[in-house]
Amino acid sequence: MSGDPARPSVTISPRPLWRIRLTRELPRYLLCAMSVAGMLASARYAIAPPGSRVPVAPRPAPAERDPAAEGYAVLFARRYLTWNAADPQSSAQRLAAFVGSGIEADAGLQLPASGRERVEWAEFVQAREPTMGEHVYTVAAQTDSAGLLYLTVSVERTPAGHLALSAYPAFVGAPAAAPAQTPRQLREAGDPALASVVERALRNYLAASPSELAADLSNGAHVSLPTMPLTLDSLQRLDWSTDGRSVLAVVQAQDARGVQYTLAYELDMTLEQGRWEVSAVQMNPDE
Repeated sequence: MSGDPARPSVTISPRPLWRIRLTRELPRYLLCAMSVAGMLASARYAIAPPGSRVPVAPRPAPAERDPAAEGYAVLFARRYLTWNAADPQSSAQRLAAFVGSGIEADAGLQLPASGRERVEWAEFVQAREPTMGEHVYTVAAQTDSAGLLYLTVSVERTPAGHLALSAYPAFVGAPAAAPAQTPRQLREAGDPALASVVERALRNYLAASPSELAADLSNGAHVSLPTMPLTLDSLQRLDWSTDGRSVLAVVQAQDARGVQYTLAYELDMTLEQGRWEVSAVQMNPDE
């Protein structure tokens, strides 16, 4: 024999015990984790099942006011409700600027054989926007023959930006209204010094006496005096506003004709070095 056959060999490689255990136990750990997750999910659905969420459409933003369109609607209402059966041409001429191919002549108005109507005053009181770019205005008009009427006028702007009627007018009822509400329960202003300043300031304010009123005004106060002078008869009630920064005064006054009024004024008050001063009366003349 010239040589020995090859002998088999065994190689021993050391491995950490924790790795051996992890490899052997990993399937069991995964199975346990999946079971626990399933149990937690089932418990959550049993305790607080998810409800079907109905998507809520966002509320449309309020349409911006269009003073020109409001005035257009009022002007149309005035001309539409002013007529004289003895002179139908005048009514037609007044409405000619509003009609076109979409609305028949005279806006569909047909006058009777006799009679007349005149608008004493007209005022825009309500608006809605049924479609984008279209406004439906409710106009209150006091007439000399039919009394107080409410007319809706539909106005839109053309692609060129011009105002135009988009439908025939309609007679409607008045906007919903309720009786006057009971005044809120406010904290009475019991400071005699405060009441004295308020009464004196309102007396000079109503009498349109700027020089006398100036003595009770704070620095920088802007006050616009009423155009009809009044005489203050008495201060009926004086309360603090809810935010405590102003007072609400109820007074009785009368004009030069002897007409008596019960009026309510809000006055912004400031305390400067222990003395009450008025910084505003009822309105801001700069706005």
